[in-house]
Amino acid sequence: MDIGVFIPIGSNGWLISTTSPRYRPSFALNRAIVERAEHYGLDFALSMIKLRGFGGESEFWDHNLESFTLMAGLAAVTSRIRLLASVAVLTLPPPIVARMASTIDSISNGRFGVNLVTGWQKAEYEQMGLWPGEVHFARRYDYLAEYVQVLRELWTTGHSDFKGDYFTMNDCRLSPQPGTHIPLVCAGQSDTGMAFAAKYTDFNFCSAEGINTPTRAAGTVARLRAANARAGRTVGAYLLVMVIADETDAAAFAKWEHYKAGTDMVALNWAATQAGADTKAQAHSTAGRMAQVTASDQEGPVPTRIGRLIGSYDSVARMLDEIAAIEGVAGVLLTFDDFVVGIEQFGHRIQPLMRSRSDLLAAA
Repeated sequence: MDIGVFIPIGSNGWLISTTSPRYRPSFALNRAIVERAEHYGLDFALSMIKLRGFGGESEFWDHNLESFTLMAGLAAVTSRIRLLASVAVLTLPPPIVARMASTIDSISNGRFGVNLVTGWQKAEYEQMGLWPGEVHFARRYDYLAEYVQVLRELWTTGHSDFKGDYFTMNDCRLSPQPGTHIPLVCAGQSDTGMAFAAKYTDFNFCSAEGINTPTRAAGTVARLRAANARAGRTVGAYLLVMVIADETDAAAFAKWEHYKAGTDMVALNWAATQAGADTKAQAHSTAGRMAQVTASDQEGPVPTRIGRLIGSYDSVARMLDEIAAIEGVAGVLLTFDDFVVGIEQFGHRIQPLMRSRSDLLAAA
């Protein structure tokens, strides 16, 4: 099972709380995390793209770096770990992204991939005059399908004359072309999104909600496997999970309760309002889940919708092994409550206990 880290390109990581570790993103911070991830044998690092935050006292995601330029810098200071940058497809034409990706492919010696983001938060794009209107919610995967076709034509042939509803290429050229296959990933959670992922991408990020219920993700992965069967392809699932670990289960849960106490309801409500603009969002979609201010399991408002693995190092290792055993899971994408501490905890205390990573550790 691959292990990746979802690096904190946006302020405060993935906890919408005033009592969790708070920091602004920087190249130095993300470099430190990715270099330690590479040291501990993690397989990939992903940076998101977010153009407007949620506000509130926590200033959640109000401060963000840009994904491609960050990963270009990280490509130059790493040697093995795969790097995935995210593109908000409403902001950049596919030929520009194709050229940017080819450049970072050269910097990284073939370690680069692209995460495709259709966009659910209208305010991100409306502030720049780029929001195409509410029709985008219904047509975004049609738009993305054309986007990918242009990317693939340019990467594989160096030329595109694609003509579609959204893009028109007229003898469009790309040279140099990437030296290797550039993987595409997305995070399609709705049925439409998973159908797109199964047809066009190499991997799909899937959500797993709740606390210490890794097997709950089996249902989400099964939906992707069904989409794969319909498309006649095999696209692996990468599960997004947050690790909150400590010496004991009690100590780890004490952290979680502390973060919950600081849940930033102003920021959460902003996100829910933005997500609610898509009135026809499917329940499984990102917008559908973000529109729900309260989480399941009767917890009430919580500072993250990401599935949480909370416990001792041994408990977290065991739960990650349970995830690895789910049919269709290709890897996990990890976030941490405190990234600098968390990556050390994972590499030094958790990963050595994982049966699913024993081959890597034996080789090391």
